[in-house]
Amino acid sequence: MTRWAPLIGLLILAVLVSLLVGYRPISGTELWHALTAPDPTDPAHVTIRSIRFPRTGAGLVCGAALGAAGMTIQALTRNPLADPGILGINAGAAFGVVIGALILGQVDGGILSVLAFPGAALAATAVFALGGGLRGNASPVRLTLAGAALSVLLLSLVTAAVLMRGETLDVVRFWIVGSLAEARARPLLEMSLAAGAGLLLALALSPKLEALALGDALSRGLGTRPGRVQAGALVCISLLTGAAVAIAGPIAFLGLMVPPIARRLVGASLRPGLLAAALLGAAILLLADSAGRLLMAPAEIRAGVMTALLGGPVFVLIARRIRPGAIG
Repeated sequence: MTRWAPLIGLLILAVLVSLLVGYRPISGTELWHALTAPDPTDPAHVTIRSIRFPRTGAGLVCGAALGAAGMTIQALTRNPLADPGILGINAGAAFGVVIGALILGQVDGGILSVLAFPGAALAATAVFALGGGLRGNASPVRLTLAGAALSVLLLSLVTAAVLMRGETLDVVRFWIVGSLAEARARPLLEMSLAAGAGLLLALALSPKLEALALGDALSRGLGTRPGRVQAGALVCISLLTGAAVAIAGPIAFLGLMVPPIARRLVGASLRPGLLAAALLGAAILLLADSAGRLLMAPAEIRAGVMTALLGGPVFVLIARRIRPGAIG
């Protein structure tokens, strides 16, 4: 239990900071009264309930989903530098939104954000097919290369769509760098259910994913079917990443930097690692978002920029220290 205490404590601290800190500081007393006896005429209560609560909830769901997605991707590809972007999932989500904007025009942002989910799912399916999954001989290298190629293709198509239809630029601007600022306009409940389903499926598949790390031949000898496990893992990644992108857009580097920290805290076993990555991802995203609101107040730095500033040095550190072929 002692190894989980720092994670739980950090998450509680991150939630409090997200609720209390901002351009308009909120006291602990105001927060308590807003929870127990909300007054619709009190500006502090309105700020907490209509802005801070949705934003904090979005950060919790999005951060947890991306942390768990990063852990699953690194287990699937056996690549400690992998994140949701490496398999083209973020590009697929952005492509789905841009195509929706082209077809539907100016519609509710919540409707467009939902299109990130099928975009991510289609990208994951394409990566699985291109990586050899349909023939039963997918490998981490093939999946990684297929994801990189698909990501370049989809981002090129997104750029072409913007050049063809200038009105899509406002839509794409949000999907270039992720943010929690539009949390109230996002389908938080629906995407929370999708992320929860993805996490539960990842937890169920974790023993099989660990068996795959032993190699295809040995894992088959242990009764594991690599193709099915890889397909199931891609479903998990699609659910987790698609839900996160639908809520906040693409958040850079979070899925990369969380898994190695989680493994150091709870060990190399995948199942507790997934739970630790979910807790840590939520805490880091909330703290990054809170810092972005303070550094240039009353303006703010988007959460995706803050996580990129944190994740860049972490990427370099992991690349220097990790052994080829190792996961942690």
